[in-house]
Amino acid sequence: MAAASKTLVKREVKMKKLKYMSMADEAMNKIRKGAFLTVQAADALNTMTIGWAMFGVVWQKPVLMVAVRDSRHTFGLMEKASDFTVTVPSGDLSRETAFCGTKSGRDMDKFKSCTLKTANGQRVASPIIAVPGIHFECRIVYKSAMNPAHLDESYNSTVYPKKDYHTLYFGEVLACYETE
Repeated sequence: MAAASKTLVKREVKMKKLKYMSMADEAMNKIRKGAFLTVQAADALNTMTIGWAMFGVVWQKPVLMVAVRDSRHTFGLMEKASDFTVTVPSGDLSRETAFCGTKSGRDMDKFKSCTLKTANGQRVASPIIAVPGIHFECRIVYKSAMNPAHLDESYNSTVYPKKDYHTLYFGEVLACYETE
């Protein structure tokens, strides 16, 4: 993963601050098409594609919840990290999100393969993907492995036929902004 960490680029990005909940509808419509969940733990860095997320207010804080299967390389990093970022691209990055959703960071440097650059987060250690879009910087405040005994059976059989359940990570949104 040392190669992935070399792709970190310090650069100034033109951005405007956004109201968290006012961006939730727009962000959810775009996340369904693919967004980048990026996490850094020590020298290890990875990004993966997400298509599921949840926005809300929990514990009197704005929260973004993401789901990561324990079979994913990102899972191990999330378990070691204290934060993560979600980048919702405004342009067409369907090739990159498809690639990052099907290839593992265990086996390759996805940043190099997709020519994705990163930029430092404003409030967290994990970087954002340096593309035009909406960026959420989140501090992990709670995580919970799914218990299939509490899952509706129709979801259990259709979404989890391999029994590869997610861990849910609740991130307090510390920064939300748009870059051009």
